[in-house]
Amino acid sequence: MDITDVPEDMRPVIAFHGHFCPGITTGYRAAKAAMRLLATERAEDEELVAVVENDSCAVDAIQVLTGCTFGKGNLIFRDYGKQVYTFILRPSGRSVRLSGKVRSPDDPVSRLDREGRTRWMLKATDEELFNIRIETLELPPKAQIRESLVCDCCGEGVMNTRTRLIDGQTLCIPCAKVVNGEGQ
Repeated sequence: MDITDVPEDMRPVIAFHGHFCPGITTGYRAAKAAMRLLATERAEDEELVAVVENDSCAVDAIQVLTGCTFGKGNLIFRDYGKQVYTFILRPSGRSVRLSGKVRSPDDPVSRLDREGRTRWMLKATDEELFNIRIETLELPPKAQIRESLVCDCCGEGVMNTRTRLIDGQTLCIPCAKVVNGEGQ
């Protein structure tokens, strides 16, 4: 599929991700649907939160389009292996949860090749792609800047909430694992 066949606002997603694939198309469509349904724009700070339940290519599209990133603390990863994306507005807690529709092997879309499936995904309705649930959720806490300490073993800086105190030494998690005989 030629890059000229994609929406203009998808091109920065492709550039960020490094190539065009069905995964970024999923994330693109999820982000676009959520921002439309929540009547919001790209986050400058933490006013929009994205909770992603996988670490697929889709997450790159969500970062680019929504402005939700690990660095700002408004991209939350839950390693559930599901094509589920929840977007929450601060301070209201109004949210939309999008879960990818599961298709049977007999579904004509399932039989399309990679390019055909991607073309279909760009043209399909939000309801054809996702199960959509709008609700109000309790918000996760805002990102906090934590004090950094120095690991007594490796000498590297580490967030104080991620240290372990073992035999009077302040250790980072990898060093604590070595000391406890767990390896890294």
